[in-house]
Amino acid sequence: MAGRSAHANQSPALEFALGRTPFVAVHSSRYYSSFMLRLAFNLKPRSENSERYKGRAPRLRNSTDDAPVRTTEEVQKAIIVFNKPMNVLCQFSGSDDKRTLADFIDAPGYYPAGRLDYDSEGLLLLTNQGWLQARIAEPRFKLPKTYLVQVEGDITDDALMQLTNGVELKDGLTRPAVARRIETPDLWPREPPVRFRKMIPTSWLSLCITEGRNRQVRRMTAAVGFPTLRLVRWQIGEQDLAGLAPGAWRTRPVPDELLPPAATSPRHRRGTPRHGS
Repeated sequence: MAGRSAHANQSPALEFALGRTPFVAVHSSRYYSSFMLRLAFNLKPRSENSERYKGRAPRLRNSTDDAPVRTTEEVQKAIIVFNKPMNVLCQFSGSDDKRTLADFIDAPGYYPAGRLDYDSEGLLLLTNQGWLQARIAEPRFKLPKTYLVQVEGDITDDALMQLTNGVELKDGLTRPAVARRIETPDLWPREPPVRFRKMIPTSWLSLCITEGRNRQVRRMTAAVGFPTLRLVRWQIGEQDLAGLAPGAWRTRPVPDELLPPAATSPRHRRGTPRHGS
């Protein structure tokens, strides 16, 4: 142990890269791999003036913030907009008795950015860019997702207000949303058809959320007393389903809202500590 520490002190370059952190401390920490990568590529450490990072080995930047799309072709075809039919798995492989994305999309290298439940319909985004997949799927980027929801019963203003302000679920209070009653939308027939109860009316609402919890919309409407009968995701950020039939897809360029911040942004200047958002 003492030999390693002495060896580290004999190397000014290593002392600089470590920010004067002994080699033994770095080797035993979970930041060792990140440190070795920075050392190999001659990357500068985080600012030594930040109390937050004193005593730590430097960490690599989050690739979702810094990785650009590399070519014009990738920019123009980085996203696939797919209208997922009901009862389709959001993956390219699966059991023999269930349809998957492979039954509709022949585009090697593209993978879903986020998920859409097996029994839900509508917009699913796919991309061949890893950083873009993370930007679309990660809740911290708060991309708004708009759903068209058919519920059992005539939804009330009080229920809409609860959905707007946040609903208490088993995994916590939902974020504020945008909920409003709408007329029956002009959608494609669902296969299989929705099962109605003759004596109970149905109604439609538009619900825009910025989270992605498991079966969140269904749980939200059930919590305010109006179970979901049909759920169609219509829009994610700037992308929507306008003019797209069930099972069809199209490629789209990367929208401005998903492009990484400019390299000259103060948050990305080398040596500036980056705090969590």
